[in-house]
Amino acid sequence: MEKENESLPHSQLKEEPGYHVPVLLKESIEGLAIKKDGIYVDCTFGGGGHSLAILKHLSGQGKLVAFDQDDDARKNLPKDERVIFVPQNFRHLQRFLRLHKITKVDGVLADLGVSSHQFDEAGRGFSIRFNAALDMRMDQRQIITAADVLKNFTEGQLQKMFEQYGEVTNAKTLAKIIVQQRTVTSLKTINEFKQAVQSIVKGNPQKYFAQVFQALRIEVNDELGALKELLQQIPSLLKPGGRVAIITFHSLEDRIVKNFLKAGTFSDTQADDIYGGRLENPLHILTKKPIVPGSIETKQNKRSRSAKLRVAERKTAG
Repeated sequence: MEKENESLPHSQLKEEPGYHVPVLLKESIEGLAIKKDGIYVDCTFGGGGHSLAILKHLSGQGKLVAFDQDDDARKNLPKDERVIFVPQNFRHLQRFLRLHKITKVDGVLADLGVSSHQFDEAGRGFSIRFNAALDMRMDQRQIITAADVLKNFTEGQLQKMFEQYGEVTNAKTLAKIIVQQRTVTSLKTINEFKQAVQSIVKGNPQKYFAQVFQALRIEVNDELGALKELLQQIPSLLKPGGRVAIITFHSLEDRIVKNFLKAGTFSDTQADDIYGGRLENPLHILTKKPIVPGSIETKQNKRSRSAKLRVAERKTAG
């Protein structure tokens, strides 16, 4: 990545080493079919890898709007007059674009994976490898942490969360023991939580806790709700011929993206016009099957193994 940065014009681009390796970089950039004078949005700036690649294809008249709710991402910002940084969740996409006098864009990219930096920073509480506070907030301005969820959710709410967001096989038993244990012990740290539920762990403990932590993280950050709000804004935001490229990392996200790109809406009622006919989907899917990393990428970056890229284009009039 450092070699790529050296050839980038109009900017002093530098990605923090080890912050995050951009997944499906070549494929996502190709999918965007970047116009040199276009306006592009990177919804998940992170370490800046995808953004750097987009900037490499833009002229001095091009523009990149980078969103990231994680304040740690600021340190990776390039000194580049073409870049506008928005320190907000991408669910507020159109609102903040309008504040910058932008109503239409040529492309939108979203890499929905948790950054390597977030997993590797012990204090953030994302990883089962460390003992730290059960935080998991991507936006530190939020109030509710993973520990708060474990403390305050009802048994039914916990079971539903673990079933839906983590596909935990014994979600009912897990929810029950959490409710029992939280009355007699603290569940504020990763180790406290793991010890409290150790007796009901099924199968490989590492895989089990990865599923449990995924569910907690999705809940704390309302990841699926934010994704749905993002997708709903894209058809009206893209210029004709503009493209959206979205990288997902688990089946829940991928299913949402796949269904939206296929229908152009989440609501059956919204898809019917006043005469009862089906409104045409404004998006044309360019990836009949999702693009996945090749063997070289998965060997170099194990966290890319579950990645799937889907690309769609805004239909032109007529």
